[in-house]
Amino acid sequence: MKITYTARKVNLRDNFKERCEKKLSKFNRIFSEDASVNVVVTLEKNRQTVEITIRDSGMIYRAESTMPEMNDALDKVCDVLMRQIRKNKTRLEKKIKSAGIEDLIMEASQAEEPEDDDYSVVRKKHILVKPITVDEAILEMNMVSHNFFMFINSETDEINVVYKRADGNYGLLEPTTD
Repeated sequence: MKITYTARKVNLRDNFKERCEKKLSKFNRIFSEDASVNVVVTLEKNRQTVEITIRDSGMIYRAESTMPEMNDALDKVCDVLMRQIRKNKTRLEKKIKSAGIEDLIMEASQAEEPEDDDYSVVRKKHILVKPITVDEAILEMNMVSHNFFMFINSETDEINVVYKRADGNYGLLEPTTD
């Protein structure tokens, strides 16, 4: 795995990088050597945010955590990534090294959440998708008090999704084949 560090408003010490590499080494068994890991550390006021994004074989795993201490945030992010992988184990086995994932799951089996291997669709909803601008989509999303809204972007004629981020801002999902 290739690890890239980005520091925003903070200087990363070597001991943090070593700790990060040690924490991420347990994922080596799961992901290929070509996997890229981006670690972004941001300091805002008295809070430190650690965000880890792992890209491998077209799959993306991302987690972030904000804590007063950088090392605590790193621990939490690694736990969240492990939980994501454990929760989606059966789907992931088809795409990544299956031998490594079993060992890792057994190693981290002291889970505080029950495993759910099956997903069930409890509601199916048909919606009218119409061409509108991104601003209009955000307005409609807020009017119906949802966290996301699917629409046809009138500028690109493609289906897009706007969503409300945890930081209160908005995001836009656009389809791509890259």
